[in-house]
Amino acid sequence: PRSSTANGCPTSLSPTVAVLPHEGTYSVMYGSLPVSVGTSYRPGYLARPDKSGRFPVVVMVPDYDGLGAHEKHLARRLARRGLAVIAVDLYDRGERDPLAAYHDFDDAEAIRVLDEVYEYLCSDDIDWANTAKIGVLGLEVGGRFALIQAAHRPWIGSAAVAYTPLTGDETRRHQVAEMLAHLAPPVLGLYAADDELIDVDTVDEAQSRNASGSWLLYEGVGHGFLDDSGPAYEQGSAEDAIQRLVDFFRATLPS
Repeated sequence: PRSSTANGCPTSLSPTVAVLPHEGTYSVMYGSLPVSVGTSYRPGYLARPDKSGRFPVVVMVPDYDGLGAHEKHLARRLARRGLAVIAVDLYDRGERDPLAAYHDFDDAEAIRVLDEVYEYLCSDDIDWANTAKIGVLGLEVGGRFALIQAAHRPWIGSAAVAYTPLTGDETRRHQVAEMLAHLAPPVLGLYAADDELIDVDTVDEAQSRNASGSWLLYEGVGHGFLDDSGPAYEQGSAEDAIQRLVDFFRATLPS
């Protein structure tokens, strides 16, 4: 196994080379990864092309229940197409219920943690990341923090979200709906027309507020259609969405 360290934290844990047929052009290195945040660590997962060079980087922000099989598989799928993806579990749950931990998680803390992730990627020992601009990908409520970061940090080159609620955060410091008109980076939103959790009218409103972004509704699918480990998975829409993510990040991030 190949590994190195940054900020006292291993950049990979026994990486495995995998060649997945019909899913891209790169074999990939992937593995669980503790990411240094301040004086502690957050659980993480790294998937990147198994090739020398610096690749476009995407930071994935999962839903409140953290890193699972879906997030890891999606990271590998993107890596097979030339992106380096680092997924980070933002929340320090302890013994709390995951949803309660999310509600207790302050927006300022999310910004701080993602800043630390960026500093980690910029450390001298990381030799595979092009950090001139990085992308963020938020899944479900993780998309709130991805958009907040994109609104506050100039080093974010683009942001994508998948079925992220656009309302319901009125008691928080930052409301996604209020930030949409002020987002400088390109934005891609992926949503389901039959989503039982998100009112599709809010997606149309997001498009009107963020006119330069692309807010897409997939017909005939429900919430979680990208999750190939869940009951709502729809292969055709998921494949199209993944290709759109790849095209979006490759077009908006340094090559």
